Amino acid sequence: MKKYFNKLSAALTPVALLATVSCTDLDETIYSELSKDNFYNSKVEIMQGVLRPFTHMQAWLAPTGQSGYYYHSESAADQIAWPQKGRHGYDGGDHVRLHRHEWTPQENRLRGSWSLMWEGLGYVNALLADFEELDFEAAGLTQAEMESIIAEVKVMRAFHYMKIMDMWGNVPIVTTVGQPTNPETRPSAEVFQFVEQELLDNVEKLQPLSQALVGRVSKAAGYAMLSELYLNAEVWSGTPRYDDCITYSDKVINGEGGSLMGEMRLDPSILGPFSNQNQFSPENIFQFAFSRDGGFTFNWAGFFFGYGNMSRALNVTYSGWNAFVVTPNAFSSFEENDNRKSEWFLFGPQYDYETGEPILGTEEWADQPLVYVNNIRRNSEGATGEGSMTEGEENSGARFHKYRSGTSDEEGTYWENDYVIYRLTEIYFNKAEALMRKNGGTATAEAVALINESRQRAFDDEEWASEAYTTGTLTMDELLAERGREFIFEGKRRTDLIRFGEFTSGTWWDKDTSEPTRALFPIPHIHLSLNPNLVQNPGY
Repeated sequence: MKKYFNKLSAALTPVALLATVSCTDLDETIYSELSKDNFYNSKVEIMQGVLRPFTHMQAWLAPTGQSGYYYHSESAADQIAWPQKGRHGYDGGDHVRLHRHEWTPQENRLRGSWSLMWEGLGYVNALLADFEELDFEAAGLTQAEMESIIAEVKVMRAFHYMKIMDMWGNVPIVTTVGQPTNPETRPSAEVFQFVEQELLDNVEKLQPLSQALVGRVSKAAGYAMLSELYLNAEVWSGTPRYDDCITYSDKVINGEGGSLMGEMRLDPSILGPFSNQNQFSPENIFQFAFSRDGGFTFNWAGFFFGYGNMSRALNVTYSGWNAFVVTPNAFSSFEENDNRKSEWFLFGPQYDYETGEPILGTEEWADQPLVYVNNIRRNSEGATGEGSMTEGEENSGARFHKYRSGTSDEEGTYWENDYVIYRLTEIYFNKAEALMRKNGGTATAEAVALINESRQRAFDDEEWASEAYTTGTLTMDELLAERGREFIFEGKRRTDLIRFGEFTSGTWWDKDTSEPTRALFPIPHIHLSLNPNLVQNPGY
């Protein structure tokens, strides 16, 4: 029930309410002129306002088809690529430039990301301005309830700023819509301080995580944001804050911020956090409460799924653009006995779900069995070697299979997946990394235990003894590699590579070293021309 309430609340924005007005009611409210003065009359309407910027956030944070934070964070890193595949996917070279770190301030997709994220901030600031004049008692709320709701919106604003800071570093700080007209660029360290203070001032006012808070900002979500903020503090502010990262990681781990299933614990299954019933996964902390039945579907298919012929392989009703693929180096980083390799990817020959017959290709491999391979090159033309971003084919690269929709004949659960923003496993990794960095880059017994508890799920019991980390084998390089394996497809990789010093200096598949200034994206050229007080990032 809670999932559908969240979808309904998100959908029933003032614009949507137009459809509820009777054309024959002469005393009807004119919703085309809806404003804060004739809205926010009940708790339901107030929550509709609260959820509006949250539903907008999925457009740039989740892999739902727009070129936002997710697209840039993953495509610029070492695990996911959108190569040209024959006549498909070149798209003006956008994806090639991003993978090779050759982007410019004129990139349309980067401009779209900037606009989406700042538009979301505008929704948040507008909502807070409305709430300043709200008679919450007349709407049926207590002061404590209203304080918690306002805290939720401010924590959401801090999250927006944290992700904007991650992409662009030095940006304006705006808390009032339209004021000032041309805000000035502020240093990343100052933005960090703003985010930190906003979180600290409000996190304790949030409600603890529970089933009723799925799709909302809970106290556990706020603690997870602080864990991430402090883990990246040295990059974002110039000062390491690993003790603070440990403090807030512990608050999540110990259940001080609540939990979905009675206690905060890892899901025993590597598929549980991503399933079509993942609102019941005990490790999920913060997620978009998508629901196909509720009319708000998490449609990962656009970016990740193959052409229409692949729908038969999984017995589903969706298909995609055959866009993102896994880079050869990323797929090869998984051991053959790692169950994440067999469960989280589509690889090898593809078969019809119902008949068991081979799925056939439609492009380079037309009328031949479709076999996903761990290379991106023109195999149909006899090519060998490493390939490149412009030499892909319809079957190039392993494919996404981390989220499972179930089959289209399932009643009530088909394609009901939520998109996970934070899960407990990430907090385990955050704490382990902070412990190791405090220890000069050497693993402690506690750090090893944290990573092993997560990693053990990926191996069969009889093989675990030889796969467990020790304080000698869990090096910083190995921690980065294991973090990559565990969080592949989750929109985390660029940030991790930057923190480990590997984003610009590292090389992978079709990417050489790049200038250190590429750790930040350029402010889009058009926005520099619109606001003369913006200062372009170095190197652009």
